[in-house]
Amino acid sequence: MPRVTRRRTVEAPVADVWKLVSDPYALPRWWPRVSRVEDVDARPGGRRSQWTKVLETQHGRGVRADYRCVSSAEPERYVWEQQLEGSPFARHLKDSRVDVELHAAGEGETRVVLTSSQTMRGMSRLGGWMMRKGQRDILDAALDGIEEALA
Repeated sequence: MPRVTRRRTVEAPVADVWKLVSDPYALPRWWPRVSRVEDVDARPGGRRSQWTKVLETQHGRGVRADYRCVSSAEPERYVWEQQLEGSPFARHLKDSRVDVELHAAGEGETRVVLTSSQTMRGMSRLGGWMMRKGQRDILDAALDGIEEALA
């Protein structure tokens, strides 16, 4: 199971970071390759919220992927998982989730911890090392995006 964790301290209060990472509509501002978010069904507190990310491929095409928040503890933790059943991603993945943790790191600073966990399916399990590298790159770009969005 590829599991990758990346950490960074950003110069923004926890409340501002929470507002950004817990709002599905804000994903295009900080999550890599997201061109827009559609069909948001936001719930109070975030838990059970659902949305569709439209991811842009290298060739400029849009790929839709559905997500739902499975855990939310304001302002400390926000976890979402991809809804894989019936999607093209289901051929390779059994489970895919992202965990965002926020910790106060000083006056006006927040320690952001992003963890990506994926369970591979079938022969795809052999490519776990490639998935880890890809997830590292995505999480690093997401941390860059958080810093840029809050600057």
